Amino acid sequence: MKQVDVVGAVIINDNQKILSALRSQQMSLPGMWEFPGGKIEKGEKPQESLIREIEEELGCQIEVGELISDSVYEYPTVKVRLITYFAKVVSGEPMASEHEELRWITANELHSLEWAPADLPTIEKLSKEHILQFR
Repeated sequence: MKQVDVVGAVIINDNQKILSALRSQQMSLPGMWEFPGGKIEKGEKPQESLIREIEEELGCQIEVGELISDSVYEYPTVKVRLITYFAKVVSGEPMASEHEELRWITANELHSLEWAPADLPTIEKLSKEHILQFR
């Protein structure tokens, strides 16, 4: 089974809210929420990929912080290795270009959204450890 390595950003703003992104109807898993990010290109470090992907997808620049989770989820046709990091916006405002919607939510609201399965280990870690500030 093919494995795809991807990165995701848990972007936290000054109000301690977390940016969530709704997958559009043109994406796989439409209507599910995820942390924005994308594929790691050959030769890129995960953090470099994350900076590039967020600029491409959301039109803003981020600073990447600590690693949150590195896990593999097996979908029926592909294995996804998702590496998530804390991040904060350092320039620009996140705008949805590929996603249907962007929403800032509190940590208490994490479980109110239907997340893509690969994002669930990150959700659990955030919930369990009550980590909210950028590190």
